[in-house]
Amino acid sequence: MRIILATLNSKFIHSNLAIRYLKSYTENINPIEIKEFTINQNIDFIVSEIYKMRPDILGFSTYIWNLEETLQVAETIKMVNPDTKILLGGPEVSFDGEYLLNKYSYIDYIIYGEGEESFKELIELSISGGNFKDILGLIYREDKIIKNPPRPLIKDLDTIPSPYRNISNEFDNKIVYYESSRGCPFNCEFCLSSTIKGVRYFSLDRIKEDLKILIESKVRQVKFVDRTFNANKRQAIEIMKYIIEEDPEDINFHFEITAHLIDEEMLQFLRKPKEGLFQFEIGVQSTNEETIDAVGRVTDFEELKRISKTIKSFRNIHQHLDLIAGLPYENYDSFKKSFNDVYGIKPEKLQLGFLKLLKGSGLRLNEKKYGYKYLDKPPYEVLENNYINYTDIIKLKAIEDLVDKYYNEEYFSNSLEFIIKNFYDTPFDFYEDFSIYWEDNGFFKVAKKRSDLYQILLDFYLARMFSSSELFEELLKYDYIKNNKNMEYPKTNIENKNMISQKYIHEILKDERIIDNYLKRYKGIPTKKIIKNIIIEGFNYDVMKVIAENYKVTNKKDMTYILFDFTHGKLVKCNTFDISKIVKELI
Repeated sequence: MRIILATLNSKFIHSNLAIRYLKSYTENINPIEIKEFTINQNIDFIVSEIYKMRPDILGFSTYIWNLEETLQVAETIKMVNPDTKILLGGPEVSFDGEYLLNKYSYIDYIIYGEGEESFKELIELSISGGNFKDILGLIYREDKIIKNPPRPLIKDLDTIPSPYRNISNEFDNKIVYYESSRGCPFNCEFCLSSTIKGVRYFSLDRIKEDLKILIESKVRQVKFVDRTFNANKRQAIEIMKYIIEEDPEDINFHFEITAHLIDEEMLQFLRKPKEGLFQFEIGVQSTNEETIDAVGRVTDFEELKRISKTIKSFRNIHQHLDLIAGLPYENYDSFKKSFNDVYGIKPEKLQLGFLKLLKGSGLRLNEKKYGYKYLDKPPYEVLENNYINYTDIIKLKAIEDLVDKYYNEEYFSNSLEFIIKNFYDTPFDFYEDFSIYWEDNGFFKVAKKRSDLYQILLDFYLARMFSSSELFEELLKYDYIKNNKNMEYPKTNIENKNMISQKYIHEILKDERIIDNYLKRYKGIPTKKIIKNIIIEGFNYDVMKVIAENYKVTNKKDMTYILFDFTHGKLVKCNTFDISKIVKELI
């Protein structure tokens, strides 16, 4: 019997964990083949690739991002090969399987809930010709649509064979999803994890074996899908300690954590990882207490802020903080406060998401209570509710776009801080005003290159007639050089006016004071090699002093020379030093 498990990932770089679990769980019964596509590929191509394999059973892992495309593929396969049995599983079909089988006659089976045991029994009975009535967690067709009782959760997760035991180079430079636990200690009403009570853990030995394989396979990123990775502090520390000891190169490990659960012991431990090895995603969602209470979330924002700021001070772990617009009791002004609260932490990335009423979630079950309006098809994103209207949602989407373009890439850090601190009451006020400027000029309609973004920010500054434009231009130039070593300066006012030629940089770098005081890591390296990572630029203002003094406006011109040392680090990509005294002596 030929069995194929397939999925449509959102991007080529992604991989699917669920179908690999199913494959590993049934490998001693029947060979299982894995086929991964993306939602961006042509449907005809996907169908033709599967059709040529002539599967007897074709299973799909379904999510909000791929359900519609998956249904198109499944329907077409059934038309051209009616004998193929179509099986769906995953979170997008686990809560309305009977409805889907009634609506789509080409679907034969749906597995709901945890799928390994149900899939194994389905394959065994498909081979032997048995009756499906005793397969828990299965919905299927006979003379009518039958939904069997749900299946209890697997108690001992180690009984599930590793999905990564027999891999070769299939994950080279890809994101691999991994879990060290299932379930979540919290019961947030917007999340499907709230439907499963309790947390179960894989053993440390099993986790270490799997991580060893992934590290040796040179994947790009291991993304832990544990809903709260640090729910068990001791286990979390042991996993991270193992990764640190393995000292992998060019691999990043991503964890979803709850910041207020981090105690002082764990906080001190987090000083140890090398730069860029770990990445934390922290779901704040809102700082409105009424909202937090309504969605059943447990949080302590003041403690979260303290922990997150402390981790940021270590300069070794990238932090990604999330907010969700559209939650109960969160209106436009309330979201503004939540935004400003989180922005003040200065995470490396601030993600503004919009609530999706997922099937089976508590908020979807209470949609009438909060007046939710949304399209009942993936991704089920909220349009408005009793607290925020569609007009305000549109405003927030424009702001989200600019936060992503300007803040999250970290190419404009000092320029943005200067504007916000000197001309706006809050960060949100700046992004709101900037979004109006973008809208008025039609910039949202056409994609922009990075160099265009600098020019637009400068034009905005001048259009609003803010004072000290020459100083701002120098800060913008500082940001540009620091973040764009290999890019030509845009042909605008930002263009390089005081860049020192390579000939003079070569002479400056020969001065022993430069190496001894600023570039110790280059000790003993020939100047011709050092110069490849160096830019020295002249500024009409002491921009580093302006930055150090919290972006205080000054009208005093002071010619300074800054050395930019491009380190190519994961978080710190460039260090800067004021070498004005030495340069003025030499030139």
